[in-house]
Amino acid sequence: MSNAAVAPSLPREEETLEQYREQLLPRGPRWRKWRARLVIPGALLLLAIGGWLFARARGDNAPAYRFAAVERGDIEAAVSATGTLGAVTTVQVGTQVSGQISAIYVDFNDRVTRGQLIARIDPTLQQQAVRDAEAGLERSRAELQKAESDYARDRQLYESHVLTASDFAATEYALAAARAGAKSAQVTLDKARRNLAYTSIYAPIDGIVVERNVDVGQTVAASLQAPQLFLIANDLSRMQILASVDESDIGQIHEGQAVHFTVQAYPGEAFRGTVRQVRLQSTTKENVVNYTVVVAVQNPQGKLLPGMTATVAFVTGSATDVLMVANAALRFRPAGALADSAATLWYVGADGQLASVRVSTGLGDGQRTVIAGDGVREGMRVITAVAQGAPSSGAPSPFQSSSQRGPPGPPF
Repeated sequence: MSNAAVAPSLPREEETLEQYREQLLPRGPRWRKWRARLVIPGALLLLAIGGWLFARARGDNAPAYRFAAVERGDIEAAVSATGTLGAVTTVQVGTQVSGQISAIYVDFNDRVTRGQLIARIDPTLQQQAVRDAEAGLERSRAELQKAESDYARDRQLYESHVLTASDFAATEYALAAARAGAKSAQVTLDKARRNLAYTSIYAPIDGIVVERNVDVGQTVAASLQAPQLFLIANDLSRMQILASVDESDIGQIHEGQAVHFTVQAYPGEAFRGTVRQVRLQSTTKENVVNYTVVVAVQNPQGKLLPGMTATVAFVTGSATDVLMVANAALRFRPAGALADSAATLWYVGADGQLASVRVSTGLGDGQRTVIAGDGVREGMRVITAVAQGAPSSGAPSPFQSSSQRGPPGPPF
């Protein structure tokens, strides 16, 4: 009875197990589609990794390089320096007398003409000095008149032998002293009148008021040095640059030389000038010897202002319609290449291998150099450096950007 009761339950347990298996491992069309999506990308990934490892093991791929093209155009060589813009002629207007500023008739940027009244100093003290000098002159003239009368009388007495020679000599001396006193008094009066005239300040030249250093009510004291009241620039349509040039470059500078310069106020604009003078006087600062070069500049539009700092380039040479290349290409040497005194350009040949061509160099502007040689053409792509992070040998990673890899093929 017990055996018959147990046997019928087994098929039911097997059916249940089979149902669980079918649920865990589906065998329908969905399973096959999902498996295809999983297996194919995995296989491609394995193939890519395997190919990269194989190529790396062979080490037959070139490292990544940076390139520059050989260009055709114009080039200029220049010596760089800095300087300060200023007017060609500037005059410091001062005063020779002390006093209080009573009036000012011009301001900054005003145009003035020669002889124009621009300021006045209180003339009270100078007027008093003039009156005092006039009184002194009158006194001296009275003394001179008395001395002349005494001389005429004593001369008659001396000729009549009434007056002794010593007494007549004293009379002559008194007359000479009176004459000298009258002259001195006249000079004192002229000086006082001149100082009175100095209380009116006039423009010495035609120009523009660049600086005004005083205000009404301010007291100026003229002692050993005349105080500066105004600074007048003659003509700002013509200016100059005082550029400081190192002694190692001064030999390349000469009068009439073309100059390019820029100022910070107009960073995208280049101005032109001409060397007007190379001054012989040198200055030494921190053991560096410099010479001052005067550059003449035309300023018809008035853009350039006094005091601006100019970055100057003295053109020492130029060439037109020539082949030129970046200096980095001339400095590049691949690993293992022997040192060579000749200038050499490196490129990737049509077979994917490095190749080189010797060139002769010429004029340079600090960034590019003129080149010439057989096998060098415009548009030729030459190597300037190994790309940062590129392996020195072996194949690049399959995940590396293709833009950094050296393009195989001809250099043209």
